[in-house]
Amino acid sequence: MSTHSLTNWDDTVLPFQLDHADVRGRVARLDGVLQQVLAQHAYPPAIEALVAEAVLLTALIGQTIKLRWKLSLQIRGKGPIRIIATDYFGPGARGEPARIRGWASFDAERLDPAADPFSQIGEGYFAVLIDQGEGGQPYQGITSLAGGSLAACAEAYFAQSEQLATRFALSFGQSQLPGQGLRWRAGGVMVQHMPEASPFVTMPEDKALHESEPGENWSRVGFLLDTVEALELIGPTVAPTDLLLRLFHEERPRVFPAQPVQFGCTCAPDKVRQTLSIYSAKDIRTMTTPEGMVTADCQFCGAHYQFKPASLGFEATEAPDGSPLPGAAHG
Repeated sequence: MSTHSLTNWDDTVLPFQLDHADVRGRVARLDGVLQQVLAQHAYPPAIEALVAEAVLLTALIGQTIKLRWKLSLQIRGKGPIRIIATDYFGPGARGEPARIRGWASFDAERLDPAADPFSQIGEGYFAVLIDQGEGGQPYQGITSLAGGSLAACAEAYFAQSEQLATRFALSFGQSQLPGQGLRWRAGGVMVQHMPEASPFVTMPEDKALHESEPGENWSRVGFLLDTVEALELIGPTVAPTDLLLRLFHEERPRVFPAQPVQFGCTCAPDKVRQTLSIYSAKDIRTMTTPEGMVTADCQFCGAHYQFKPASLGFEATEAPDGSPLPGAAHG
């Protein structure tokens, strides 16, 4: 079997449903996406692990939402790890991939390589932000950092903000296929117990044969999820559909078309200019380098931008192409 055939389900999120248990879920496999996110910075291992977990959660959560534009996770703390931020951009059209990016900010001098990575975020919060674009109402849900992992924080968020019982089983790390170098890989399963009135819940004709109390259904699914092994989650030799059959074969999982995902960033010179448009010419001068330029770097993709100071801020005198702006004061 070729290497490609072993991993052709990587960088996908597979939706599924367990009709008899009123449960919907997702299986995510990330390879190239995660590799590219982590390649943007030389993170120490503790940071790599948390960014990998956050990116995997972002892929799973983002795919459950009818997203027109962007879902973001933000983890902020007072410890050595200050910020972990990820974005999931919904596909522009049917069949197109979703895009994911992520980065972290940390104090390397305070970081303890021997300590548990999650503990080094310290006191802070876990936030889910949804922006549906122009005409949409932004949404933000926040929960405290607790439970020992980002996955536990995500479960608490759904329980508190969405009133949805949710479980995650995640695995991530570096793995190696024969003849290849080490690569970061991640895999995970997300399940949610849907209320019977939910549009995600269907009523098969033979459901009465499997009828039981909702709490029993959810407990059974959780017990089965607890049996999953790390290598089954990551793959690469176990297809997501095979994984579902191993875990939930008695629940007769029903799968839907997989959503491809890829690394992607939306930064652009115009967006940087817009960000700097609130500053005066005096403020812009404080940002100017000795070489006479204002520079900006994208933390997500590493893009480097340079601008002429006269073209920035609300007192700009030049257009981006260097031509004078009509009515601008020149001196």
